[in-house]
Amino acid sequence: MTIIKAEICGAGSPNPLGVTSNNENYNVAVYAPDASKVFIHFFTPDTEEFICKIELKNRTGKVFHSLISHVSENYVYALQAIQKDKRKGHCVDERLFIDPYAKSLNKSLVWNETQYHQQSAFMLPKAKLCKQEFDWQGVTKPNIARHESVIYELHVKGFSEQNSNVTEAVRGKYLGLADTPSIEHLKGLGITAVQILPIFSFMSEPRLEQIGLTNYWGYNPINFFAPDQRYANNDAVTEVKTMVRELHRNGIEVILDVVYNHTAESGAQGPSLSFKGLVEGEFYLRTDDDYSFDYANYSGCGNTVNADSNFGIKIIMDSMRYWLTEMQVDGFRFDLAATLGRNGDRFNRKAALFRAMSQDPIISQAKLIAEPWDIGPEGYQLGNFPSEWLECNDRFRDTVRRFWRGELGLVPELASRILGSRDIFKKGRRSHTSSVNYVAYHDGYTLNDLVSYEQKHNEANLENNRDGHGSNFSKNYGVEGETTKPEVLALRAKQIRNMLSTVLFSQGVPHLLAGDEIGRTQKGNNNAYCQDNEISWLNWNLDKSNTELLEFTKLVISIRKSYPLLQRCFLEDDDYEYSDFHHHVNWIKPSGESKQIDDWQNNENQCLGLVVADDDNGYQLVLILNASEQSVTYKIVDNQPLSAVRILDTSLISQQLGTQTDCQFDRNLDHEQAPQSLSLWKLLPLQQ
Repeated sequence: MTIIKAEICGAGSPNPLGVTSNNENYNVAVYAPDASKVFIHFFTPDTEEFICKIELKNRTGKVFHSLISHVSENYVYALQAIQKDKRKGHCVDERLFIDPYAKSLNKSLVWNETQYHQQSAFMLPKAKLCKQEFDWQGVTKPNIARHESVIYELHVKGFSEQNSNVTEAVRGKYLGLADTPSIEHLKGLGITAVQILPIFSFMSEPRLEQIGLTNYWGYNPINFFAPDQRYANNDAVTEVKTMVRELHRNGIEVILDVVYNHTAESGAQGPSLSFKGLVEGEFYLRTDDDYSFDYANYSGCGNTVNADSNFGIKIIMDSMRYWLTEMQVDGFRFDLAATLGRNGDRFNRKAALFRAMSQDPIISQAKLIAEPWDIGPEGYQLGNFPSEWLECNDRFRDTVRRFWRGELGLVPELASRILGSRDIFKKGRRSHTSSVNYVAYHDGYTLNDLVSYEQKHNEANLENNRDGHGSNFSKNYGVEGETTKPEVLALRAKQIRNMLSTVLFSQGVPHLLAGDEIGRTQKGNNNAYCQDNEISWLNWNLDKSNTELLEFTKLVISIRKSYPLLQRCFLEDDDYEYSDFHHHVNWIKPSGESKQIDDWQNNENQCLGLVVADDDNGYQLVLILNASEQSVTYKIVDNQPLSAVRILDTSLISQQLGTQTDCQFDRNLDHEQAPQSLSLWKLLPLQQ
């Protein structure tokens, strides 16, 4: 390759930040408020041989910029900043940094302590000059309504790494998720959106590297724009776009799990890789004002992004717009989202970033999902995010787990969870779809492990089993872990069906964890963040019970989609979403009579009956839940001109699934609900 040294050919512009193509030249703009000088270093793409460095001669406010010519599109680059006051930063003048606005990096960032201290330029990924050419082939976003959404949380690598039906070359890659067998599985389930664990370029923590582990989940970003190269065979940007396009082509939205609350640069003793060398003072929250490098740590990862600073707001907003427009994703799930609403050390639901997002014509239309907490002061904020947001509802998770494992006194709270947690997401202020309902998430037990283990088994994480949540509200039904006892396996399978059905039949947006539909286990590990191996990867070798669970999951999702009452219930006393008709809700006792106030005070009760009437379409749905160890008889139809059709009963073994809707009763129905089971019925007027 003929190397022609780049040179300045004009002043350039302070906007946009980053390196952008400008006809035959490149505009370079770097936000570096504490620097006296900024340089861009160019390297060859293959061996990273140094070509030249150019000082950005022009400055507008806090942005250094120049227009540069004679730059090959194959070059890669890094930045260098000379600090004005070295007391205010961690910058070593000779050290190179990743451009915070880089759209593509030439490799993944792998920690190497020796290289970092002696030859950091070799360890550091270089930014690629990204021209963003891609053929979307006319495919557009599916734009699925919130109430019609079924979210499926997955890890790019873990989802397809062990699927022998996926083309071998793309297993565990972005393109593996776009491969036909992957898409067929998602479509067959009825999934409307995949929620993908972080794919921003990230680095494993040095501590993990030292003990031979790795950050598998990816919640340790070093850049908010560039997709990580480790899941790509060639260019990550092109392969992510291909993945998004093919999912969209099949009606599946893409929601990214994003980490804007901290970075891989960790605390005061952590490495300087990007932000610390360029914009440390504005970008990170401090617990002091004298630059003694005492970082606030509301993330638990060593540092906290100052999302209330001008630069913090700008780069987060720019990142979201980029992913929504250029990469065409559909929304975001925000890790530790309470951090994004902090004014200093306090949460503010009207924070500047939230207001900016609500006013942005692109971001405001995306699906925005909060993990509504962090570990800082006032960190738990469930129900307090802006009205257009969705929130991961851990109270739904815990209530459903506790109810089905047999705890007493939970019927009133379960009723609230089933109807959209309106005690949390207030009527008139929030949509009934604000609650993201789940019982299993990536950072806990799988659904299978939830009914198989009562103690966490995280020994493989090499932290002496100290990590991970201690309160999981799980139950093993007599045996810790794997067993061959048929009665234990049968009860576990039924409890899985109960919890899946409760998630799918509740008001809100259902969320499923990848692999729960095929009985995935992590062997009791409820914090597999560092397990890039068979503990975390989906096992696609399905036995009979796995296949039966898969078919059941397809069934309950299809039932939800078939009955609008299960997706969207308009109540007369809720004027947040107006409709010209309302649905009627009646909580019933086993006698069929309506529950009274005193009935809700019975802490020994472990069953719940719900009738929802759709006058507009002339039918009613009846949901019966029985968590007790005895059968309970419910009078569903009492000498009325109604026909009752059973839609689902979790007490039936999987081989009987196909016969569930064959059960029909006219005028009278006393249904004996089996122990620890759930049923759903449809009531229709008898034809005269």
